[in-house]
Amino acid sequence: MKHRAIALAAAVALVTLPELRAGSPEWPGWRGPERDAASRETGLATQWPAGGPPLLWKVSGMGTGFSSLAVVDGRIYTLGDRDGAQYLIALNASDGSLVWKSRVGAVWNDEYGGPRGTPTVEGGLVIALGTEGDLVAVEAASGKERWRRSLPSDFGGRVMSMWKWSESPLVDGDRVIVTPGAAAAALVALDKATGKEIWRSAIPELGPAGRDGAGYSSVVVSGASGVKQYVQLVGRGLVGVRASDGKFLWGYNRVANQVANISTPIVRANWAFASTGYQTGSALVELQKAADSGIVAREIYFLGAKTFQNHHGGMVLVGNHVYGGNGQSKGFPTCIEFTTGKVAWGGDIRNAGAGSAAVAYADGHLYFRYQNGVVMLIQATPEGYREKGSFTIPDVSKPSWSHPVVVGGRLYLREQDALYVYDVRKAEA
Repeated sequence: MKHRAIALAAAVALVTLPELRAGSPEWPGWRGPERDAASRETGLATQWPAGGPPLLWKVSGMGTGFSSLAVVDGRIYTLGDRDGAQYLIALNASDGSLVWKSRVGAVWNDEYGGPRGTPTVEGGLVIALGTEGDLVAVEAASGKERWRRSLPSDFGGRVMSMWKWSESPLVDGDRVIVTPGAAAAALVALDKATGKEIWRSAIPELGPAGRDGAGYSSVVVSGASGVKQYVQLVGRGLVGVRASDGKFLWGYNRVANQVANISTPIVRANWAFASTGYQTGSALVELQKAADSGIVAREIYFLGAKTFQNHHGGMVLVGNHVYGGNGQSKGFPTCIEFTTGKVAWGGDIRNAGAGSAAVAYADGHLYFRYQNGVVMLIQATPEGYREKGSFTIPDVSKPSWSHPVVVGGRLYLREQDALYVYDVRKAEA
């Protein structure tokens, strides 16, 4: 695929938004500020007109890939295969013009290749993981590389199956947490400023389900039972390690499958929820303190694949209900009571969308972005399924998988080489 230089397309909307600057709402990385796919935006449209919300602008030049976006301090960051390499790219958030690009590693030459992970922006640095396991930290202002590590070379890392690294690094204070997937280094903590190793976490055998290696998920932070811990979905299932030193705390094997464990876990209070596809299902576990200062993961419920399996579009917790797409390579919208597993609605609801659905939440509504390019606005209520508008992203030729971002009154949709930015604010009376 020949990549074009990033060029600003003609504006197609009469309405414009102020440029995003420091102090504006931000989306610093994968699934937003709390890694929960929930935007804190208000004042957004509760119904879309026919054809969807106004398109503010479009740019090309992102390259091949399925990475989502970080939006911080007036800039947009993403990853893409272009110009013969895999690049971390910074754009101006006001118009999409290129600010800088920084090489991460080799391209992934495959029909469905290209990077999957999303950059994380924190403390003047942008940290990203390429598909070959190249972890880089660059200066947000200039794109100048500060440090790099290799998950396979430095830690003996491996992924569980044929696909490559898809993780979005977690930055927690002065540390970067990533998942090499090695037996002796399933997770590692690195110094954010230098990339030097702080600890590595060995994971014991969890059970027969799944495969050894890293999954395709990303780490979240939990304070369950008063212990700060990093929760991750790896090849053998759901695990938690102590944040201070990487000590293995608990594991849960039943939710793993042998092909790909993908969706980011949901954590709240003393619970962790995970779901995988490939005819596996979903589970809620309660994390209870053990006598040996460890944690025991007690299964609260398990939902079989026919009830709820999230392939790779992710899920969002709103109130006491989980919303997400159900089905292998399907995104049938579904609402489940978080603490009981009771299905409030959904499971096999058909709409204009087809294939897996990437999900985000903002201001009382769900943004379902389907594999066929259909984007739907759905009210987030356990009372029933309520569509509030839809549109189709132009020129979709590959699976439309990149996760949506809602920040600053805008809906950002990466579509391979293109980036579309829509105005989703509530219209003034």
